[in-house]
Amino acid sequence: MAAAEPPVPSAAPDDRLVRGLGAWDAALLTVGSVVGTGIFLTTSDMAKVLPHGGLLLCVWIAGGLLTLAGALTYAELGVMFPHAGGLYHYLKEAYGPLCGFLYGWIAFLVIMSGGIATIAVGFGQYLASFVPALAQTAWGLQVPGLPALQVTGVQLAAVAAILVLTAVNHLGLEEGAWVQNVLTVLKVGSILVFGVLGLLVQAPARAPEVVAAAAAPDLLSGAFLAAFGFAMISVLWTYDGWYGLTCSAGEVRDPARNLPRGLILGTLAVILLYVLLNLAYLRALPAAAMGGEPRIAEAAALRLFGDGGARLLSLAVLVSAFGCLSSTILYSSRLYLPMAADGLFFRSLARVHPRFRIPVRSLWAQSGWAVLLALSGTYAQLYTYVVFASVVFHAATAAAVFVFRRTRPGLPRPYRTWGYPVIPALFILACLLLIGNTLWASPRESLLGLALLVLGLPAYAWFRRRRAPVA
Repeated sequence: MAAAEPPVPSAAPDDRLVRGLGAWDAALLTVGSVVGTGIFLTTSDMAKVLPHGGLLLCVWIAGGLLTLAGALTYAELGVMFPHAGGLYHYLKEAYGPLCGFLYGWIAFLVIMSGGIATIAVGFGQYLASFVPALAQTAWGLQVPGLPALQVTGVQLAAVAAILVLTAVNHLGLEEGAWVQNVLTVLKVGSILVFGVLGLLVQAPARAPEVVAAAAAPDLLSGAFLAAFGFAMISVLWTYDGWYGLTCSAGEVRDPARNLPRGLILGTLAVILLYVLLNLAYLRALPAAAMGGEPRIAEAAALRLFGDGGARLLSLAVLVSAFGCLSSTILYSSRLYLPMAADGLFFRSLARVHPRFRIPVRSLWAQSGWAVLLALSGTYAQLYTYVVFASVVFHAATAAAVFVFRRTRPGLPRPYRTWGYPVIPALFILACLLLIGNTLWASPRESLLGLALLVLGLPAYAWFRRRRAPVA
């Protein structure tokens, strides 16, 4: 992507935000932003196309290393531009305001808001296992001029979770960070207990025919490469959110030191947790049988620890989903603050509350749209449309490190990407391979995602016309 016009000078009101996140908060925010419900579910989908335990672990490790390469790369960008907004800033400064706006546009429309809706509904579904009435209740809503809408108890639980956590984050950074820290510690502790005990208890016996089914595939076949690519996409979706801390960089205390530590240590912690969980899964179930267990974590807990263990694991997933929702609401609402301050989004969203020092209007606007997506039931479909565009933006963001090394060599870099230029180049290459795989495997969804992105062009032109001239 080439810059068609000079960047808009940022007017992000970072000085009105509170730099209250230390290294511990930053690492927990990274972990909390990543670990939701995905790790308790996606191994099952992967096993359907890649039913081999060793290869499943290889995919999880490869996805983790790719994510770590991204974290190492983004850390340099974060310390160069330690402001609220993350990827919006990097893309805007490297390629011009249009590129930054298009990322923020699709993030608000689907990536962030759709992610919040997805996590919230996942929370509601697990809550329904403890409160069955939620799954058995539905209401019909009719809005004049619109099709009838069927709303379930699970969706209402999702809406309630979004509103409660948004209200908590409205009260201030300290309150929001405290809640998400507690929830993250609880879910990390639960995963560690389950993973470690899962490796220590006696493994259940396996049927000989199931064990024999786990034969090694032909590693050079097209079918295997397609299966590996599908599994990698699932893994990267489960690692998604690792960059969340960069959106809250304007609230990190001593960002030159704490932002790289929080980003890198948090990502390493997630990799270890994910590998530990999958080792426990493989001890409980052979890979060939995992595809038939949509809730793989509960199935593994049932075989390892019995009914009580499975019930406790469901409770851990519930806490994990709630914690991930809290983290996502906290960091993603900061993305629209600099856009609005630059005049490339609704100006009112740039307002920082004078007492709570939080971008409250940005916070509530995002959560309001997420609530509508959760009630509409379209969030999952929309999210699949923008996976392609999301990976394109990640590749462009990583490439910005090379752009800035060439165009702004004198800009202070308290942290420099470890392994440069190999690490960012490998991350970009992996993103390009995923872009090609996604376009080949899901051309319709990819093109629809690009169509949603193109809708941002007239929106960008409209915001530019409304923006007051920059002095």
